[in-house]
This record gives sequence, C-alpha cells and structure tokens, in this order.
Amino acid sequence: MAGRMLLYTKFAAPKVPKRRSRAGCTFCKEKKKKCDEKRPQCARCAEKDLQCSYEAVKPRQRRKKESSQSGFGQDHWERRESIVDHDEWGEIMTGEISESDCLSPTDSKFDGMSPMNFSTVGDNALSPIDTNSSVYEYDITNDRDQIRDLVRRSSSASVVSQARSLQPDLAMIAPCPVGSPMLEFVLPAFSEFSDRPNRRALVDHFCNVLSHLIVFREESGNPFQQLVLPLSHRSLPIMNAVYALASAHLEYRGVETSEKSLYFHNRAIQGLARLIEQEGKVDKIELLAAIMLLVYYEVLVQRGRTSIVDGHLKGALTIMSSSQGASTPASLFLERAFRFYDVITALSLGSAPLSTAPAAGCLIPFPPLDAPAASPMSNVDTLLGMATTLWPIMHRLSNLFSLKNDIERAARENQTSKSAVLRMEFETTSQAIETALTQWEPCLPPNVTVQDGMLRGITGEEIPERLRLQSILHNALAYRHSAFVYLYRTIYAYPARREVVQKHARAALVHCVETVTHRGPMGALLWPLFVAACEAISAEDRTLARRAFVGIDQRQGMTNIGQAWNIIQEVWKRLDDTNGDTTGAEDNDLWRKVSAEMGVNIVFG
Repeated sequence: MAGRMLLYTKFAAPKVPKRRSRAGCTFCKEKKKKCDEKRPQCARCAEKDLQCSYEAVKPRQRRKKESSQSGFGQDHWERRESIVDHDEWGEIMTGEISESDCLSPTDSKFDGMSPMNFSTVGDNALSPIDTNSSVYEYDITNDRDQIRDLVRRSSSASVVSQARSLQPDLAMIAPCPVGSPMLEFVLPAFSEFSDRPNRRALVDHFCNVLSHLIVFREESGNPFQQLVLPLSHRSLPIMNAVYALASAHLEYRGVETSEKSLYFHNRAIQGLARLIEQEGKVDKIELLAAIMLLVYYEVLVQRGRTSIVDGHLKGALTIMSSSQGASTPASLFLERAFRFYDVITALSLGSAPLSTAPAAGCLIPFPPLDAPAASPMSNVDTLLGMATTLWPIMHRLSNLFSLKNDIERAARENQTSKSAVLRMEFETTSQAIETALTQWEPCLPPNVTVQDGMLRGITGEEIPERLRLQSILHNALAYRHSAFVYLYRTIYAYPARREVVQKHARAALVHCVETVTHRGPMGALLWPLFVAACEAISAEDRTLARRAFVGIDQRQGMTNIGQAWNIIQEVWKRLDDTNGDTTGAEDNDLWRKVSAEMGVNIVFG
C-alpha cells in the first residue's frame, strides 16, 4: 500500500444538548455555578455553610411563531381569511364602473321587515367576472364578547390605531393614503382587515382622520372605532361601507385611489341586500351600522340624489322600531346618529322628520365607552355636543315647514275646516318653539359657568380641555341662533333685512367663526353656518361667513361644504341685484330655489 493513504470515517454519537439548570438554588444562580439541586441544602451551600433557598421554577418563554403585530390569534385570522378580500364575488375590477350601476333602496319596494328590499339581479353589472347567486350567511349574536375584546385590545396593531395621530386638519392638507414602503414591509398596520395595502390605508384613513371629524368627544376612545369598526371585521357590507366612505373622502381631497369609492359603495349595497334577505338570521346592529355608514357616504358624496338618504333613514327607523331586547352601547350610538340625520335631513329638504319628537329631558349625553364619570366632557354628547337638550326643540322645528305646506295645500283645495285645524296647530307649535329657543341654555360641565362668552371655573381653577369645550359651546349657540333665523325666515317669512333676522344671523356667524377659531369639532357645523350665511347682507357678515367656510372646508373636506358655498354665493348675488326691493314672501325660500336651479339637493350634515 505504498503511496496510498486510507481515510477512515467514524460517525460520532450526537452531542447531548446542554441544558442550563433552571431549578438551582438562589446562591448558585447568583454565582452562575452549577447546582446539584439537593434539598434541603445543596452541596455548595453545605460546603460554605450558607442558607440554601430555592425559588419557584418559571415556565419557559418560547417565541411565538405568529406575528406579534396582530391582535388576533391564528385561528381567528384563518376564519377571517375566507371573508376579507376573497369573498364570493370574486376578484375586483374597478375600471369600468359607472354611477348608473349603483343600486338604490328607492328603486324597489319595501317588504315586511325593512322598507329596503334591494334587488340583487344586477350583480354582474358591477364586475366583468361572473358571480353565482350564493347568499352570504352571517350571525354575530354569539360573538359580541369577542367583538368587545377586539375593541379593548391594547396591542400595537389594535383596531384603534395610534400609528398616526395627526390633527385632522393637518392630515387633510397632505393626506397620505398609503404608508411608506419600509413601514409597509416591517409593520403592515390593520392587517387584520385586509391583505391589500391600499385597503389597509383606507382603514387607517377612516380611523386616524375621518372618524375624528364627525364626533364631539373621544377622551376614552372614538365611538366609530369602538362600536362600528369591530363589526366590520366580520361583516363585508360594513367593511365595504368603511372603504367607500374613506375612499370618497380621499377622492374629494384630490388623492388618487386604486379602487374607487363607487365600487365599494355598490358592493356595500349588494351586501346589505343579502343581509336583508336573511331577515331573522342577521343581527340588526349589523344592518344599522351598514346603513349608517351609507348615509354618511351619501351626505359626503352628494350626487344630487338625496332621496337615497331618505330611503336609508326609513329603513333604519323601521329596523329600530321592530327591534326588541335590551339596548347596547352600539344600538344607542347608532340610534342617536340616525335621529340626528333625521332632523338635519328634514331641515335641509323641507320634509317632515320620520321619527317622533323625543320628550323634553329624555335625551342625555351619550359618552364614549369607558368614559370617566368625572370627565370635563361629561355634559357633552358624542354627536350633539352641548345641544343635547336643544335637539327636541330642533325636531319640532323641522316639522313646521311640512306643516306649513299642508296648510297651503288644504287652502288650495278649499278644505276650510282642515286648514283651520292645521293653522291652529301651526301657530301653537311655532310660538312654543320660539319660547323654548328663547329660554334654552347649553349643557355646561359641572362647576363651569359662562362669563362674557368664555367658559370659566366657578372657583377660578383652570378648566381641562377648555379650548375644545369653548368650541363645542359656540357650536351649540350657533344652532340656537340659526334656529331663530330658520323660524323667522322660512316659517314666518320675515324679510331678510328685518332687524330680528339680521341680529340672529350675525350672532350665529360669530359663533361659527369662534368654533372654527378654537379648532374644535366641526362635524355638525354646516347647517347653522349655511342658514345664517344665506341671510348675510353686510360686508362684515359676509366676511364672517367666508372665514367660517374656509375653516370648515380645510378641516372637514366634505363635498356638501363646497356645494353649500356655491349656493350661498349665488344667493348673495341675487340679494344684491334686488337692492332690498323684494318682500319676505318672495325671497324667504331663495336658497331652495337656487339649489333646485343648480340641480343640487344638500343634506347639511
């Protein structure tokens, strides 16, 4: 074997992994020495004549395989995966959807449970992909505890995101529909809702911008994030309505979105139709949440078809009247939202409200979940602000225009007795409303008073959230003075230049400007601002109106704000052209005539 080398390979036994002792005594652990773990005294402690003590063994902390970014378990995500983005309607194509494809609750008849019985025949018009006629089954009646846990979860990627706490007006100046690529790669926020970055960006916009623009208080959380968004996690109609609302808001601000709001709106309408077809198999809270978001969408988009808003409200109020059982925070919040829009729609369109007027004193401020009892916002309602006790008066006021039309109709048809009865009711109600408006005062926080138009503590201490409270106070007072303007101009038909009309119009404009100046909530400011601005005659009052409109448009970014401003400018032009020669009977409804000529019907919500 010369010149040859034999190599022998010997397989070694596998090395026994070293395991650090976890049950050693305290002294050996401190010295990082091996302990034989003898009881009651180990060898090392016995050698050194030390007291030997043992601590309880802690379980091993293993690194979880699931991403720590999600607040949900893997089993929950797997269930969610079959619902979000991969539903029975197939993949999306948004390029060729027109407004005429949009389904409307007013296009079909109402059935027993709800006045909205949407037809689903035209599903294929929304997407070139063929779809089947399967029905989306959903029942969340047993999942409310899970939804509440979802709301209260404190993980970094919880439903209530804290990733981007910009002020809403700053976010409006430079909206960012999609996060940076690095952030998207490292931390996909809102991954519980969708695996598509553009849709997660829409949820982010809804949470961090839009939901803050439509409430008065959120010291313990935003009610839309606490009560509405968790429902969307298991409901496609609500999820699509959230996408539609957020996308429409971004589109109006000039931000390009890869999926158009009209597409999501049509999907939400279709899903709502399927839910209604199920009747008793679906939770009515889900129905109300989807309808409420669609009302906000219609008010935001304002395509001139405000009859859709009326149809949504009819459906919601029918569902609420047929609901039985104990009230929940979600049902109370949704009912408050629908009653707000019922009154605002009646005042905007001149129709009668669909709901009955609440009795005086029955409305109490609705707080966010877990709001502290000692909060300085304790007398502020989430949607009505400090005007909670004013709202029953506003409800009766909104019914007067319809009652006035009934009197005129009865007079034209020579129904003398009916006309006399209606006129007596009209005079009694209008006088009672005028008296109630004169006596009304806003709901102030405890130990707070108003001195020279400013909120001050009774004992002289600093008031927490003073600027925000000051803005909310001016908002409520603007409603009171604009209610007077509406009563005198629209109902009593006083001339625009009458002193009492100009007095309350100017006061309302001052309060609107103060609301904007203090940078408080402005979600409900459009109606009082519009009513007062229509009667502005002097250059000073019109400057006030212009300032308020600039501020509210920069903050809110809603379509109806721009349309309202266009109507006001035309009203001012016509008032200037008349040089004060018109009578109250001719111009008391001028803004409605201008709106009709422009082909625009606005809900001032």
